[in-house]
Amino acid sequence: MNRIRRIGAAVATLAGALLALAAAPAAFASLPPLPPGINKHPPLPAHIHTAVVGGMPGWQIILIAVGAALAGAAVAIVADRAQLARKTHASTA
Repeated sequence: MNRIRRIGAAVATLAGALLALAAAPAAFASLPPLPPGINKHPPLPAHIHTAVVGGMPGWQIILIAVGAALAGAAVAIVADRAQLARKTHASTA
């Protein structure tokens, strides 16, 4: 039964990936061209904020990495304990 679940999970994952790849070309479709004369006076360049130019500060990157590592460790511990709880132990008589 466990093998059937794994095969089903693999098929569902591949179907989701295929669906995501099939939807990608529609997301990148170009817009139709503007009518002539609509762009006589182009707008002034936008003001660029330093947060956009500077990127993300290093302490935020470290904080995200540490949080992801802790979350991954917590999930691994919970999964390991769940797996140990499902195992049946042979009783000694």
